[in-house]
Amino acid sequence: MSQVSAAPVAGAPVPTVPVAQLAPWALFLGLLATLVLFFVSTDQGAVSVFSGTALHEFVHDGRHLLGFPCH
Repeated sequence: MSQVSAAPVAGAPVPTVPVAQLAPWALFLGLLATLVLFFVSTDQGAVSVFSGTALHEFVHDGRHLLGFPCH
C-alpha cells in the first residue's frame, strides 16, 4: 500500500489572516448563531417574537432533532 506524505510543499506560501480582520466576522457569526438558537429553542409562543405558529412549525423538526421539547 502506498503512503502519502503530509509534508508541506517547499515554497508554498501559508496565508495568514490578521485577527483584526477576523474578529468582526467571528462576532457576526456568533450573534447569528445565537439568534438561530433562540428561534429553534425558545420561540414557541410564551416568549414569541412573531405572532402565530408559522415560525414554530418551520423549525419544528429541527427542534426535535436537537433535543428541544415543544409539546
